[in-house]
Amino acid sequence: MKYSGIGGQAVLEGIMMKNKDNYATAVRKPDGEIAIMKDTYVSMTEKVKLFSLPFVRGIFSFADSMILGMKTLTWSAGFIEGDEEEEEPGKLEQFLIDKLGEKLEGALMAVVMVFSVFMAIAIFMVLPLLIANVFRRFITSETVMAMIEGLIRIGIFIGYIKLISRMDDIKRTFMYHGSEHKCINCLENGLVLNVENVRKSSKEHKRCGTSFLLIVMVISILFFMVIRVDTIWLRIVSRIILIPVIAGVSYEVLRLAGTSNSKIMDIISRPGMWMQGLTTKEPDDSMIEVAIAAVEQVFDWKSYLEENFPEKYPKGYFSDLEEACS
Repeated sequence: MKYSGIGGQAVLEGIMMKNKDNYATAVRKPDGEIAIMKDTYVSMTEKVKLFSLPFVRGIFSFADSMILGMKTLTWSAGFIEGDEEEEEPGKLEQFLIDKLGEKLEGALMAVVMVFSVFMAIAIFMVLPLLIANVFRRFITSETVMAMIEGLIRIGIFIGYIKLISRMDDIKRTFMYHGSEHKCINCLENGLVLNVENVRKSSKEHKRCGTSFLLIVMVISILFFMVIRVDTIWLRIVSRIILIPVIAGVSYEVLRLAGTSNSKIMDIISRPGMWMQGLTTKEPDDSMIEVAIAAVEQVFDWKSYLEENFPEKYPKGYFSDLEEACS
């Protein structure tokens, strides 16, 4: 595999693909057409030099992905909401519109992100600690307790994914997630970007956010084996305070795994790839078409193939092919 630098995210009935500062979101509209939004997003790691340092950039890259993800998800949701009859805004909604005007959408996105982070910390960091604390009356080893807490955390995560995957919209989003991975794998394995090649490519990828979350859980076990405090309240505080540190270390592991073809990194990546079986599903051809449309808006895949796989596609291969076909 040859690293391409592109990444993406599934949205409602579509895909967002990002390459450097450029990103494009492609959505399958209810009438069957593909709508595309193309824009730029400069990450915090580019704006502030300090944020780009190793073990620091991870937390800000995660924040960038949340901000961009919310923006593209909101845009994709507009096509679904557009089918419904518009209702008169309630008193609270009208008050917010009058007070905030055009800033309302941004304010609501900020509130949703803050609430999402708060709930994620409560469910995946604090709750496993509280459940594991029940075992302290039987187990005195802090190492064993850290492992139990970590296993409970992974179990909650798997249960959460299993639960939401029962929803029809989430099932389709997981299928689009699979089409995103398949497109990237298709190119990074030196195949021409078309529906047939994408269909036969793998739906698991080493740079996936699901892998990142699993790495976070594993790294947290190692951290909490070493960092020990006496009271339950200090343990809760330590779980919250160490989140940026754990995220920073996990990001470096994921970054290395996603750009390396070594056997060691393949072994490290394997559990995350297995976990992706929960969050990626096989897409249909119409979903693959949407993913391809998003890729082509931000990535010159023909030049990429000629540069990275010259034995198959010598320089000028695609231009010569187009001239021959015309």
